[in-house]
Amino acid sequence: MLFVVLVKFKKKPTKEVLAESDKLFEKAAEEGLKIHAVYYTLGRYDAVGIFEHKDEKAAMKSLLRLFDIDSTETLVAVPREEARKLLD
Repeated sequence: MLFVVLVKFKKKPTKEVLAESDKLFEKAAEEGLKIHAVYYTLGRYDAVGIFEHKDEKAAMKSLLRLFDIDSTETLVAVPREEARKLLD
């Protein structure tokens, strides 16, 4: 399943905080998380990530580890071609 994650930092993003975040993502990758892209953004959110995991529960487990660092809003993403099939 694909997920879009909107991120707001709870802590100032220092090198140490980002290193901690990288370690948590490495652990999640060992559990099946595949990161497609991460972008830092201007505006309401500080970053946006696009990633893949086997299901919602696995994605939630990965994201729960990051709650000390940031707050997130997670969206399930369905590829356009698959969504169009649902219209038939």
